[in-house]
Amino acid sequence: MIKSSQHFKISKQKDYLYVINENISLINSVYTNDPLNLYLILGTHTALLLDTGCGLFPLKPIVDELKGSRKLLVFNTHYHWDHPLGNLDFGEVYIHENEVDLVSKPYDVSYFKDSPNEIVRVYAEQNYLIPPAEVIKPLKDGEIFDLGEIVIKVLHCPGHSPGSICLLSSKGELFTGDVAYYGDQFLPKREEFHIVLKSLSKLINICKQNEKVELYPSHRNFPCNISLLIDLYKGIKNIENLWEIREAFDFFQAWQIDDPSGKFRYFISRN
Repeated sequence: MIKSSQHFKISKQKDYLYVINENISLINSVYTNDPLNLYLILGTHTALLLDTGCGLFPLKPIVDELKGSRKLLVFNTHYHWDHPLGNLDFGEVYIHENEVDLVSKPYDVSYFKDSPNEIVRVYAEQNYLIPPAEVIKPLKDGEIFDLGEIVIKVLHCPGHSPGSICLLSSKGELFTGDVAYYGDQFLPKREEFHIVLKSLSKLINICKQNEKVELYPSHRNFPCNISLLIDLYKGIKNIENLWEIREAFDFFQAWQIDDPSGKFRYFISRN
């Protein structure tokens, strides 16, 4: 079995920014958006951990060593399984108010029972029900957190999920969560695409107002720039022209469409 120290890859992106990676394909190869990027932002008196990952191995000892004596805030970008399953170890976690209820109860990952990968035994030992954090606190759009020489603003960007958030730092980083990244995109029904496009427009406008903004997505490549947002916006708008080539992808209960650019693969909810 892999050890915790081998599971996570840690890199120092800036003096105040660490990236902690884990590969979600280890759980089931159907997931191709490796790596998952967890971010640790270090202010002078407070650190902020963005997402707690898959809950396979203890993350807290790694975070505690990196943050030193700083107070710690823990945010979930949204409720999907690969982002909050390590919450319990941290005691108190923030998530957008739309998804507080979703992460306040045990998380059912029984859909991994059929995975051939040995690592899912970690979930099996918990009967595929992963306990939540003891305390869940709500986040609101526009809320500000001062970490000490770094200020973080919460941006509600629904579409990928009802409570998806991004974070904008006073240092010029835009943490996009699963709202935007290169790779497999999990989208709502076609009738709700306008919600996703509105969120992407919001982020595009932020980048246009400050050309030095760097994008840090929760999956795959980082940092990115405004091109990611523009590429994704155009790609989703073009899905209508590709609709007839869709194929069923039953594991995700979705329609699959490959973007002609090769930058994205879309999974559109059938529910």
